[in-house]
This record gives sequence, structure tokens and C-alpha cells, in this order.
Amino acid sequence: MSAPTHLQIAIDGPAASGKTTVAHILAQRLRILYLDTGAMYRALAFLTLQTGTDADNEAALVHLCAAEHVTVRLDDEAPLGFRIFAGDHELTERDLQSNAVTSIVSVVAAHPKVREAMVAGQQRIARQGPVVMAGRDIGTVVLPNAQVKIFLTASAQARVDRRRVQLQEAGVDVNVHRLAEELEERDRLDRSRATAPLVPAPDAHVIDSSAMTVEGVIDEIVAIVDRSR
Repeated sequence: MSAPTHLQIAIDGPAASGKTTVAHILAQRLRILYLDTGAMYRALAFLTLQTGTDADNEAALVHLCAAEHVTVRLDDEAPLGFRIFAGDHELTERDLQSNAVTSIVSVVAAHPKVREAMVAGQQRIARQGPVVMAGRDIGTVVLPNAQVKIFLTASAQARVDRRRVQLQEAGVDVNVHRLAEELEERDRLDRSRATAPLVPAPDAHVIDSSAMTVEGVIDEIVAIVDRSR
């Protein structure tokens, strides 16, 4: 991908590291577009469940992508900062964060051709203007030439606590022990997949948010952005 002509901020990190919240608020502070790419994979996982598609069948998933289309409409007034659709159906946070979706999303996202289709869509959005994009391969694959790359991490306990609160707010029942196991398995799958594994970009700024407030993390990123200009 060629060098961007406008500001691109890539925020990567494991599940529940706080990257979605940080990216959303950062984009609001900087008054630029925001996209959580993980929501696109969750939307496809939702479709996979709704249609009874085999999550291990790459060809079937690619066909599902083409037939139903996971689309994003950027909307600052929406709770997520954007609206996401699977076919003609707009998905809610509860849809995206359901236990069933969470259990298969890493399997769905591991398929190279699925990622290829998703990345193309994400890069189209990034070409529209300045953007903060959060995910797991933004700095390494989606926006490799982004001016600012952040890898946001946190301790396992901090991530379990954050995801529990997020799920409860979305109206999803939470079993904390199972949640910890799911996060551990999600980490393993994300880091070991052959295509675009979860790793910091060589030029990423690594921030451990375990003991930091959201505002503290955002202040640190804003300082990095200012130095990059």
C-alpha cells in the first residue's frame, strides 16, 4: 500500500486490551474517522451462525461474504462510531458480542481469503480521509504505512475485567471463568494463525494499559501523534 496522504493511526492489540474504546475516543478527540475492524469479522461470524455455514470452510465463507456483504457506514452519532450491516440487517452490539459469535470469530478470521476480502474493504475506508483504525493486523497488514502505530496490551486479569463489563453492558450473560478461558484461547489462535498473526509492527509504540485510565492512554497516543507531525 502506498504512503498515505493523510493521517492514519493503527491501533492493534489482543482482545479486551482496550483498543476499541481508546480508538473511538481518540478519533472523537482528533475529529477524524474511526473503524473497529474486529466488528467486521464479528459480523461475518454472526452471518456464519445465522446461515449454518461451516466456520472451517474457507470457500463457503468467502461465498457468504460475496453474497451477503458485510458493510460499514461511518456514523459519529452511532454508539460504535459506525453502523455495521450483514446483508440488509443492521447488527447491534449484543449481536456482535454474543457468546456464540465470540466462540467462532477467531476461526472465521484465520482464513487467508476471508482476511483478503476484509482487508480490501478496510483499505477502501482508509483512503477516504484521516482515520483511526483498531484491530489485530492494522499496523502490519491493513495500514503498513500508517504514520502512527500503537500496540495496546494489558494483563490477563485486566482484560477479563474489561470484557466482563463490556459484555454486561451489552446485555450478554457472563461466566467469568469461561470468559478467561475464551480470551486465552482467542490469544492463542490470533497469535498462531498463519496469515497476519497478532504481533506488534516493528515500528509500533507498545503501551501496557493495565494500570492506566482510558484518558491516560489517549493522552500518550496524542503525544505520539503530535511528535509524528
